[in-house]
Amino acid sequence: MDGVFVAEKSGLIKVFANLSATTPIIFHDLRANVHNFWDRGLMGLELHPNFPTVPSVYVVYTYDKEPDNPQVPRWGAPNITSDPCPTPPGPTTNGCVVSGRLSRLEAAAGSSVSTGTESVLVEGWGQQFPSHSMDTVMFGPDGALYASAGDGANFNFADYGQAGTPLNPLGDPPVGVGGVQSPPAAEGGATRAQSLRRVSGPTVLNGTIIRVDPFTGAALTDNPLSANADPNARRIVGYGFRNPFRFTIRPGTSELWIADVGWSSREEINLIPNPLTSTVRNFGWPCYEGATAQPSYQALGLSICQNLYSQSGGHTPPYFTYSPTQQVVAGETCPIGSSSISGLAFNQGGNYPAQYQGALFFSDFSRKCIWSMFAGANGLPDITTRATFAAAAENPVDLQIGPGGDLFYVDFNGGTIRRIQYTSGNQAPNAVIQATPLSGPTPLAVTFDGSASSDPDAGDTLSYSWDLNGDGLFGDALTAQTSFTYTQANVYNVQLKVTDNQGTFDIARVLISAGNSPTAFIDAPVASTQWQVGQSMTFSGHATDPDEVLPPSAFSWEIIMHHCPSNCHTHPIQSFFGVMTASFSAPDHEYPSYLEIKLTVTDAEGLRDTKSILLDPQTVVLNFESAPSGLELAVGSSSAPTPFTRTVILGSANSVSAVTPQPLGGIPYYFASWSDGGNQSHLIPGSASATYTATYSLTADATLPTTPISLTGLVLGGTQITLSWPASTDNVGVTGYELERCQGVGCTTFAPIATPTTTSYVDTSAAPSLSYSYRVRARDATGNFSAYSPITTATPAAVPGDNFDRANALDLGISWDAGYTDQGGANTNLQIVGNRVRTTSTSPDATETYTGGALSNNQWAAVTLATATGTTVMVPRLLLRFSAPGTKTGYEFALGRGLNFTS
Repeated sequence: MDGVFVAEKSGLIKVFANLSATTPIIFHDLRANVHNFWDRGLMGLELHPNFPTVPSVYVVYTYDKEPDNPQVPRWGAPNITSDPCPTPPGPTTNGCVVSGRLSRLEAAAGSSVSTGTESVLVEGWGQQFPSHSMDTVMFGPDGALYASAGDGANFNFADYGQAGTPLNPLGDPPVGVGGVQSPPAAEGGATRAQSLRRVSGPTVLNGTIIRVDPFTGAALTDNPLSANADPNARRIVGYGFRNPFRFTIRPGTSELWIADVGWSSREEINLIPNPLTSTVRNFGWPCYEGATAQPSYQALGLSICQNLYSQSGGHTPPYFTYSPTQQVVAGETCPIGSSSISGLAFNQGGNYPAQYQGALFFSDFSRKCIWSMFAGANGLPDITTRATFAAAAENPVDLQIGPGGDLFYVDFNGGTIRRIQYTSGNQAPNAVIQATPLSGPTPLAVTFDGSASSDPDAGDTLSYSWDLNGDGLFGDALTAQTSFTYTQANVYNVQLKVTDNQGTFDIARVLISAGNSPTAFIDAPVASTQWQVGQSMTFSGHATDPDEVLPPSAFSWEIIMHHCPSNCHTHPIQSFFGVMTASFSAPDHEYPSYLEIKLTVTDAEGLRDTKSILLDPQTVVLNFESAPSGLELAVGSSSAPTPFTRTVILGSANSVSAVTPQPLGGIPYYFASWSDGGNQSHLIPGSASATYTATYSLTADATLPTTPISLTGLVLGGTQITLSWPASTDNVGVTGYELERCQGVGCTTFAPIATPTTTSYVDTSAAPSLSYSYRVRARDATGNFSAYSPITTATPAAVPGDNFDRANALDLGISWDAGYTDQGGANTNLQIVGNRVRTTSTSPDATETYTGGALSNNQWAAVTLATATGTTVMVPRLLLRFSAPGTKTGYEFALGRGLNFTS
């Protein structure tokens, strides 16, 4: 079975019979499993090296499933091409959590379709935000299967796991799901790319390249960490990547060359010379970007980064790197400002000139360029020999060397596969078509002119052959100029083949739309509409057509984010098919960015019309100052000395960090406080224009806050515990507290759950019937912590009882819900009389008694009900509190049913 396999981001895998074929068949449909949203989707495709003898096709994709949720698809719907991420949780606010997959599909014997089965090899990724997702899959010369994936973190702010609903939705250490991640111990967000160095917790595959058995997905026994107890650690051969979107292997070697997409400072080409060496290379993200420390993450003071900075040789710098403001080749026409390295491939023979033999091609999606780096004397790419290979490539997102050694690339925005050919000696002509008109009602008479075609070789003569009726067959006309009348409404693919006298040819194409084309109209929103992050944007449209009333199925919409730091690049957010109106949530992105809403209407004859509107965001200006002025602050992905400003989109989340200590005029300064009372590193909302000032001191503050002298836990329900403590004091001011929890009485493994700025907190994540121990410490403006408070323990009962009448009378009758019986089979009644509790029940279990003492004012009493033989009844505990004589307050708990109260 021969063919060209093409994977679509939606999850469709298509097969074309050959390089000239225009109509594919569907090999496999993975759309039900794939989360196709923003930069997520089916991103990697590979055939077994012995295909079709070994009929295996490998894919790596964003799996539309949360790691611990059985629902598939989680956010989309089966067989839908484009999937949503609703608000809440919001794509860039809290993130639609999904996972990732590396799978094997099997082709049916002698067929171009799969057997329909999917063998899942690896599921070791968690993806919170809609970029830096699953990337590439490729076979090595050793028969091993390699795959890569990004960090799955937020790309708008320095993400260490501080966002999510619940918080920390992937359960990154040192806190579990729902726990608060705080520097310096936080190990979530982008630091998942460093999970191989975690203090505790399992290794994840975010930001890594793995090497596995292509039939089991298990780590190969010769992997460098094959003796590790963690199955994911055993798979890893490289880590510390932000988004290793594409990688390749240099022919004749086992070298891995990786294109890692940077944040705002550097694009990287990284090298793993031998993936089987004992030391697994760490490329440093997010602690490093390029060869130097990433300023925003360095300013956070994360332990996982600080330890790496102090480790000699712990970080492997990139083989080659370039910045968004830097030309890759001096004097070239490729734009600068926006960058995203998007493809790698080594030339392997073919017809290219000799200097390209062994050259490394690399591409940038944002710059629409492809470059070459020629081989040096040692065979490795020589970074001093860079040259522009294609200065106007169409949105390349993958490079492959195809038959004959030609370079092929994927045009992402145009939805095409493109080929770059070289002809030695006689060069091919350049075919050009001019057609007038391109569209109109039938009968449509069109004149064609190919006389602008040319040949670069002096003296060559040209011949012409036309396919005018779009049937794929040339010979409809043989002159440079011709005409044709279209009587049937349709879209015709007209082709002109221009051949020189040496037999070399070129083909040009143009679409002719014959018939009454529809006209699309976007009714809402209007072009003057400005948006803010998280805003629900409703769009609607209509269309007219002289021949028919167009149904909703004729409508398709695209929502596109344009990011334009200078030159623009795009992110397809979401598509909608078969609707005339729908809505989406406006996403967050670094400014300057704007949204495009595009409507395409297609009638029954295939004639179409497209309209777009561009929507600018509402913005605010954030001012950043320091005292003294001139100190460096990190905002988002970059840092600068104060004062400076940042324009951000209204409603955006922005990370700020005060670098400390840092010199100014040769004198070290130490961070003391932010004007908004935030931590040294924290998120600020782009809700209004504002000024943020970081105050520094000349000395490091050595005075610790005073210790909270006590901690009280008040159980309010089956899952709620109110904790309170007295305020601490400090010489520079207390800015907040860190509350920690562990499960059990006498437990010692505490983890942070909250960082309140007041002296109370309601823990709503406790589980019924479990005991919890708590402790709290204070934090001052310079980041110092006090000693911990004494530990307090609280135990929610099994199920909260019903609210009861808070009358002033103390005497209260209590009875179970209808139909509820105790262990003896009888209905049981409890009664509070004065400050005593007693039980009454009918035969045969009338011997239950309460033997506790009298209840004092403001005292909690654990009331155990037991039979005379010592058997505990099904409701083991009743908690009552009396706040003053003649009144009753509190809450009641029961195992099983709630309590009914009557007075």
